[in-house]
Amino acid sequence: MTLFEELKWRGLIKDITSPELEEKINKGGLTFYIGTDPTADSMHLGHLSSFLISKRLKDGGHNPILLVGGGTGLIGDPRPSSERDMKAKEAIEKNFQGLKAQAEKLFGFEVVNNLDWYKDINMIDFLRDYGKYFTVNYMLDKDIIRRRLEGGISYTEFSYMILQALDFLHLHKTRGCDLQVAGSDQWGNITAGVDLIKKATGDTVYAFTMPLVTDSHGMKFGKSEGNALWLDKNKTSSYELYQFLVNVEDSMVIDYLKIYTFLSKEEIEKYEEVNKTEPHLRLAHKKLAEEVITFLHGHEEYEKALHISDALFKGNIKELSKDELEDASKSMDSYDLVQDLDLVNLLVDSMIVSSKREAREFISNNSISINGDKVNDLEFIVKKENALYQEYTIIRKGKKKYYVIRHK
Repeated sequence: MTLFEELKWRGLIKDITSPELEEKINKGGLTFYIGTDPTADSMHLGHLSSFLISKRLKDGGHNPILLVGGGTGLIGDPRPSSERDMKAKEAIEKNFQGLKAQAEKLFGFEVVNNLDWYKDINMIDFLRDYGKYFTVNYMLDKDIIRRRLEGGISYTEFSYMILQALDFLHLHKTRGCDLQVAGSDQWGNITAGVDLIKKATGDTVYAFTMPLVTDSHGMKFGKSEGNALWLDKNKTSSYELYQFLVNVEDSMVIDYLKIYTFLSKEEIEKYEEVNKTEPHLRLAHKKLAEEVITFLHGHEEYEKALHISDALFKGNIKELSKDELEDASKSMDSYDLVQDLDLVNLLVDSMIVSSKREAREFISNNSISINGDKVNDLEFIVKKENALYQEYTIIRKGKKKYYVIRHK
């Protein structure tokens, strides 16, 4: 397969601005950029697909630039529903530094900040040099703007399109950048950049979008109970990431292997066959977790995630180191205990059960474990002196549900 054919096979190309782009991608040598605004100090799993595409392009002979929008982040890309909250300049700068360090470590990409060229543009120059190329009708015709008209959109967010187009123009002039890569929700913004460059310089540049990665219900991939799964292991542990990935939907796991791994077509097709014939083995899911975690954090972190998962599955809580226990507990419901308490009241107070009657039933039926040991004593006292590392008591209700009691 050519590089373009592989990207298509992996489901990584949605729209392109010109048929000429296929040949140019296969030939190599393009300088391209991908952008993200510093809304947090770490990328999350949803970002990863975009940056892996950039790595595929880099491996195919192209030159990547990562633009972190220290300027556009102060304004906010229009959302379909409502205006974004403004972030403080100090927060944007902190997030920029976090994303820059993360991208350089993971991908080795050059990182630029669009605030570096925005800060020298005054209002008159902005309107004369860039605003004159955009008609209001042109901007209103963009889907993201059109959807916001009924509820209202501020001039600030309305102007975002011009700023993103300006980014492409600046990088084209100063870095020879001829390609922008973005998610499909950015189609209006990136075509505005292509059009601006054509009008301002006469040059032809290119862009393509990637489909947004979702689950089978159309929800953005990488969300766990409403929270993003961060690429920073201090924000989302390797164990949490492992648990999410080994539990993705059977119907979607092969798509995720194509998007999130560098396994070959032949390897993925083998996992696809096993996923159909022996889905209970979850080999495709486990391989997805192994590839993603190893890429992000290294093989040692993957082995750590495996060990935690195995210990919890078997109930061998005492095998876990303090560091492993802390990682494992991040995905558990927690309760702070300030003094020793009998188990019946603790189960109720921590909302593990709904009543004392239910607590006694679970205990009497051997359905409660404390730090891996079954407890059927209705008078059992949970004490700090018996806690793991004098800090954690891990309660398991039934076969799978874990809770952490943190002793204060």
